[in-house]
Amino acid sequence: MTRGVRLTVRALSLAAALGLWQFLTAADVNLWLRFEQFPTVTEVAEAFGRRVRGGTYWQDLADSVTRIVTGFLLAALAGVAVGTALARSRVAEDVVGPLLEVLRPIPAIALVPVAILLFPSNEQGIVFITFTAAFFPVAVSTRHAVRALAPVWEEAVRTMGGGRGRVLWSVVLPGALPGILGGLSVGIGVSWICVISAEMISGEYGVGYRTWQDYTVVDYPGVFVGMVTIGVLGWLTSTAVEVAGRRVTRWLPGGAGAADRPAPARPARVPASPAREPAPPARVPAPPARAPAPRTLTTEEHA
Repeated sequence: MTRGVRLTVRALSLAAALGLWQFLTAADVNLWLRFEQFPTVTEVAEAFGRRVRGGTYWQDLADSVTRIVTGFLLAALAGVAVGTALARSRVAEDVVGPLLEVLRPIPAIALVPVAILLFPSNEQGIVFITFTAAFFPVAVSTRHAVRALAPVWEEAVRTMGGGRGRVLWSVVLPGALPGILGGLSVGIGVSWICVISAEMISGEYGVGYRTWQDYTVVDYPGVFVGMVTIGVLGWLTSTAVEVAGRRVTRWLPGGAGAADRPAPARPARVPASPAREPAPPARVPAPPARAPAPRTLTTEEHA
C-alpha cells in the first residue's frame, strides 16, 4: 500500500467518524446512549471559528504547550539519567530504586495538592505535575533497555581500551535508544492527560482550564472545542516524538526507521552452469596371471 493510499484511508476514517457524529446528534438519537444534548459537528465548528478569532484561545494554547514542553524536556533528561544509573550502578539501584518503586504507582494527578503546597505558584506546580507524569515511563523504559543490552558490546569496547565514559556514549545510550524512545512516546501522552487535569483543578489559563470553565457555564460546543484542541495537540506532539525517534535510530539495524527505508534490491540470480557428467573411472589393469606352481613327479613317473 503506497503512502498516498494510506493517507487517503486515514482521511476517510476521520470523515466517517465526523459523519457518524453529525448524524447521531442531528437526529437526536436517544437509545441506550443519549445524543440529544450533544452539539453537532457544525455547532462545534462555529464555536471553533469564534474561538480562533479571539486572543484568549491562542493564549490558552501557548500556555498549555509551554507547560508540556518544559515538563517533558526536564522529564526526558532526568528519566534517561536515572534509568541509566539504576541499570548500571548497584548503589543507585539500592538507594534510588526503592523510592522509585514506591512513588511510581501514585498517579501524577494525585500530586496536585502536594504541588500546591510545595511550589509558590500554580504555574510551577503544573510543570511539576507534567514532569512527574513523563518521568516514570522514561526512567523505567531506559532501565529495561540498558539492562537488555548484550554484554559482548561493552566487552569489545573495553578490549580496545575504552573507559566507562566511552562505553556509555558509544554502547549504552545508542543501544538503548529504541527503548528510550518508547518511554518518551508513552510519557508525552501521559503528560497531556495530567497537564489538562492539573489545569482544570488549579490552573488560571490553558486549554484544560478553559474547557472546564465552558462546562461550568453549560457551553457544550466550547467543551468540544477544547477536547478537539487537546486531541490535535496530543497527536502533533506524539508525532513529533516518533519522527525524531525514526531520525535518530535510522542507523540501527531493525531500528525505528527501518520500516521507512526501502528494501534492498535483491541480487540477480545467475543461472547455474550445467553440471558436467562425471568422468568414467579409470580402468585398473588386471593383475598378471600367476604361473602355476611346478608339479612334483611321483616315483612311478620317475621310473
